[in-house]
Amino acid sequence: MFNCVHHIAIIASDYQKSRAFYTEILGLEIIREVWRAQRQSWKCDIAIGETQIELFSFPTPPSRPTQPEAAGLRHLAFGVESMQDAVEHLKRNNVTCEPVRTDPYTGKLYTFFCDPDGLPLELYQR
Repeated sequence: MFNCVHHIAIIASDYQKSRAFYTEILGLEIIREVWRAQRQSWKCDIAIGETQIELFSFPTPPSRPTQPEAAGLRHLAFGVESMQDAVEHLKRNNVTCEPVRTDPYTGKLYTFFCDPDGLPLELYQR
């Protein structure tokens, strides 16, 4: 019945800054971008493999209540082939990562970083 994650929606406080982060720094591809006048909101569909991120702008969205243990979605994880290459790429783009750790259950490397709004993001070795 359920066979994939189709999309993940993110509301940005600074749409242009977040759009640049996801497309220019993380290198994700824009599928379409529309201005929704009735909602005073941008919506940008961004591809990551077969999944999409819907990036929204809304006038004055509330801040995330806590970091990272708020109820709801805890974080979004991106699979990477080379942890070292991905971390170095983020550092070159002034994105700070936590120290790389090893998952005690899978033996895979992982680390966390944040988007411009402080949304916790993870790199996870494939």
